[in-house]
Amino acid sequence: MTFYQAGCALWAAFLLSWYVAMLWTARAVARTSRLSRLGDYLAYGVGFGLLFAPPWVVHRLWRPPAMAAGVLLAAEASAFAFAWWARVHLGRLWSGMITLREGHRVVDTGPYRLVRHPIYTGFLGAGWAFALLVGSPTALAGAVVLTAQMAWKARREEAFLRQELGAADYDAYAARTPMLIPFGPR
Repeated sequence: MTFYQAGCALWAAFLLSWYVAMLWTARAVARTSRLSRLGDYLAYGVGFGLLFAPPWVVHRLWRPPAMAAGVLLAAEASAFAFAWWARVHLGRLWSGMITLREGHRVVDTGPYRLVRHPIYTGFLGAGWAFALLVGSPTALAGAVVLTAQMAWKARREEAFLRQELGAADYDAYAARTPMLIPFGPR
């Protein structure tokens, strides 16, 4: 198996397990508009489409040496583990779209103590590790699109949560916890 195939296999296993776990959520009580969700789906489609464009179709800018490729695969797997930690910690409150679940509250423990959006952090870490492993302009563009999309979605999600859960609680959490990068800007 090539490093590229191993990276794809990690993504496939992660996404399959992620979608199966969608069954484990509380009832939605509020969500953003269909148009907003459609925009998110389209942006994800573009980002992931670029990220996974076959590297033999597009010229690769580089092929990392075996040691570097191994490190990138380990980073990808670690990013997936971080996202799964957040998903398990969030439990039935998780949603793939901006949604308020029954019993929702500000979660500020576990990985949510390190960043406000650890699932996005995990996806972005895995996306960048894979893009650097592939080394194609399309994979790098896909990582850029996914980064922009998740940063934009995180801001919209925070406005939604401030409105639904109360600005005082959410703002106190945001003041002490970085958004996407551990130990980064708040």
